[in-house]
Amino acid sequence: MDPAAPPPGDADRAAVREALERLLLGGPRRLTRLEVAAAAGMPPERTQRLWRALGFPDVADDDPAFTLADVGALGTLSALIDSGFVDPDTEASIARATGQALSRLADWQTDLLADTLVRQAREHGPEAVDPVAAAEVLLPLLTRTQDYVWRRHLAANLDRLMAAGAPGDRRELAVGFADLVGYTTRSRGMGGRELGAMVEAFEATATEVIARSHGRVVKTVGDGVLYTAASAVDAVEIGLTLPEAWDAPDRPPLRVGAAYGAVLTRLGDVYSPVVNLASRLTSVAHAGTVLVDRELARRLRGVPGYRVRPLRRVSVRGYDHLQPWLVRRRPGDEEEDIALEDMLDEMADEVLAAEDDEPDDGLDDGISRDG
Repeated sequence: MDPAAPPPGDADRAAVREALERLLLGGPRRLTRLEVAAAAGMPPERTQRLWRALGFPDVADDDPAFTLADVGALGTLSALIDSGFVDPDTEASIARATGQALSRLADWQTDLLADTLVRQAREHGPEAVDPVAAAEVLLPLLTRTQDYVWRRHLAANLDRLMAAGAPGDRRELAVGFADLVGYTTRSRGMGGRELGAMVEAFEATATEVIARSHGRVVKTVGDGVLYTAASAVDAVEIGLTLPEAWDAPDRPPLRVGAAYGAVLTRLGDVYSPVVNLASRLTSVAHAGTVLVDRELARRLRGVPGYRVRPLRRVSVRGYDHLQPWLVRRRPGDEEEDIALEDMLDEMADEVLAAEDDEPDDGLDDGISRDG
């Protein structure tokens, strides 16, 4: 046997890979980066900057890594800029946001295809597995699903924009963090499949609860989720419901912090001292509890069904005298001492009134992101 010959099966894998790339990329890779830039009428430096912003590694100038579809995509981007919808100075930021969002989606979809092929091989034998045929069925279904979900999210965001009363990227919002207590310690003793199942269950629970109370998931980061809501009640209802919905003996408990104020929304993310404040409140919350800032506490006072209580001030990074407020559901009248609760409500009102004469909880007037 020729030692230089490829092992059996390598040629087949190469053919399958080429067929999949043709299907996904709209044709064979036959253009270099410089040829794509020339065909699109763009400077090579600009195409390279956009390529990196999308999250792809550099390719050599003589590497035929691109297709005619890449030329068309650059032409579409130019048309978008020429239409006035995208400022040339922000095109890389938009490419970066798009690349980050779709990269995660592509990871999941690749796993979906791989799981399908493994299942087919297990049920019908390896000879029945045809990756190209499976991708030909899966790709249009995923494309239609993505288009539908994207349009529904556009409609939902348009509703929120119209409800805000004025267009713009600054608005008054509640921002909440929810994270798993002891996640790092617990995850060390888990296998990959078990850990993946827990993260999937957490994200599914968080997404459902947040959507049900008219909130929006900004992002999830393994052991935590960042969300926004237009109203104080919605934000706190999410915070109170999440630990309850997630609670189970085999799961780490959940804690929540939330704050309310001016927020800059940009490319799907949120930036503000309010984000920092919600994060700090989460860090000092006990398992199963919800802590909020003064503004959220003020907006909840007098709302039937909730009670807010001031806790001892704490010092955390960026805030020397942070005043947390504990939020709980108000029990039925038969379950509580009405006179005591009325007295505690009055005390809470006095603390809120006294804080009106104090500076905010370490906030400044700038816009910054949680560090």
